[in-house]
Amino acid sequence: MKQNRVLVTGGAGFLGSHLCDKLIASGASVLCLDNFFTGSKNNVAHLLANPNFEVIRHDVTEPILLEVDQIYNLACPASPVHYQYNPVKTVKTSVMGAIHMLGLAKRVRARILQASTSEVYGDPLQHPQTEAYWGHVNPIGIRSCYDEGKRLAETLMMDYHRQNNVDVRIIRIFNTYGPRMAVNDGRVVSNFIVQALRNQPITIYGDGTQTRSFCYVSDLLEGMWRLMNTEGLTGPVNVGNPNEFTIRELAELVISMTGSRAEIVHLPLPQDDPVQRQPDITLAKEKLGWAPAVMLKDGLGPTIAHFERELSAAG
Repeated sequence: MKQNRVLVTGGAGFLGSHLCDKLIASGASVLCLDNFFTGSKNNVAHLLANPNFEVIRHDVTEPILLEVDQIYNLACPASPVHYQYNPVKTVKTSVMGAIHMLGLAKRVRARILQASTSEVYGDPLQHPQTEAYWGHVNPIGIRSCYDEGKRLAETLMMDYHRQNNVDVRIIRIFNTYGPRMAVNDGRVVSNFIVQALRNQPITIYGDGTQTRSFCYVSDLLEGMWRLMNTEGLTGPVNVGNPNEFTIRELAELVISMTGSRAEIVHLPLPQDDPVQRQPDITLAKEKLGWAPAVMLKDGLGPTIAHFERELSAAG
């Protein structure tokens, strides 16, 4: 049986590096592609000596010629802090990246998985969100470079599938957390943990009653891997944890688990910030036999330990 050659774009990022670990452990030969805008060499340093692992510094907005069997297209900054830093580049990464990776998949007949996002649902009017929901997205808002870029990547996937018979998979990822998140990630779990560990005020935008669903990284990757390796299911498929928490509940849990002296402060809600976000994972349960196994408290433990190490290394 020949060894699977797998390309992971954004492979040095938070999710991508954990995916590289999982693929190497499964016996695959892995090509990690990253431009290191938000990815970090530290995330994949432990794999560099492995003969089945290779890193290429490359930006997916430029074409590349490779021979692979599977492509996981994860390249794109996923935190508002990073994707709003250069919104034009964010759109290009999602759109040009999808076009180049689909062109590659078409040429070498590889199966390709697009890492899409719950952000395609925008500030949803349907709760919880099923894959059939078309979303409620502001096309000209400050978050639209990410939301609309990912929506267009989904469009391209389905058009290449229908027009050129490319074997595609679309996963819609909901809030995910775990070790290897960057200290300056800017998303709520990392923000709260870093603020708590530094005993700085924990900033809640709005009144804290808005909800999110938090999925631990190992659960998310298991769902992603199953979707890639399930026959005849293009998706989209929601993968996330349907257990809903208010932002205030998360802040209080982080304070108690870190033993922090931090106080909670409230700031105005940013534009287009979703009020509720919760996946309906019926499809993932039925077609992939997947459901999350890690409770929020259990996943926060190793995540907090990761940030303690990062902050202590930074002095």
